[in-house]
Order: sequence, then C-alpha cells, then structure tokens
Amino acid sequence: MRFLGNIEAKTDAKGRAFLPAVFRKVLQGAGEENLVLRKDVFQKCLVLYPESVWNQRLDLLKSQLRPWKPAHQQMFRQFVSEAEVVTLDGNGRFLISKRLLRIAEIEQDIRFIGMDDTVEIWAPANLEQILKTDAEFGEEFENIMNAE
Repeated sequence: MRFLGNIEAKTDAKGRAFLPAVFRKVLQGAGEENLVLRKDVFQKCLVLYPESVWNQRLDLLKSQLRPWKPAHQQMFRQFVSEAEVVTLDGNGRFLISKRLLRIAEIEQDIRFIGMDDTVEIWAPANLEQILKTDAEFGEEFENIMNAE
C-alpha cells in the first residue's frame, strides 16, 4: 500500500473532509475499511493510518516497551489514548474531531500528504514552515544518498 501525493482540500463547518479519491482507491485496492487518526509524534500534523498499518506500528511500539515499567506504560497509554477510529461515509468523507483540529492548528484549508503507508493531514502554514527549499532538499538528499 503506497500513498503518494500532495493534495489541497478543505474541511467543512463540522470538521469533515473528503479523503482524496486517489487515496481511497489505494485503501480499496488493499481491502482496508477501518482507519485510525492521531497527532504525529514529532510534527504538528495528523496521521491517518489504515488499520493494518496502525496495528503493525502498535505491535512495533509494544515490542520496544516493557509493560511493567511505569514510564513505558505511560508512553503506551499516551500513544493509544490520543488515537481515534474514523470511518469514511458513503461519499468518502470522515470527521476530524475538534480536539485534533485544534492540536494540528487546522482551520479550513488542509493538505493531504501521501507518506507511503500513511497519510498526513496538515494546516498549510505548518507544512510550509517545515519544508526545505529546493536547494536545501537537493543538498540533504545528496548527503543522505551518498553516506557510507
């Protein structure tokens, strides 16, 4: 399952957004129906996980944590408690809760960014702040690809 693209969209007054058709086709092709939405761990954006990807990430996190260590238990608690199950309606829309809209600083305009097996949802201003210039991106890309 591979999500690719940078797609502009809007939320309606209730906080609903249409999942772009190209991403819906990827989900349908993979037989995915359920989605999980949570704030990104590092950036001020939201991440939409197909259920199978969410389960893989959760299993990976659990494999790194010890359930009887209080700090690890708290880490797991916070990670899962900030997640919300979302479903697409018949038109391909899903609801973004007011809590998540506020956390990601999303008002009405949004950008969907395909990130391989997940989809990020950004407030355009926040996305522009973190993107590198073409020259910076090229230089960093070259350094990473040529690292030994």
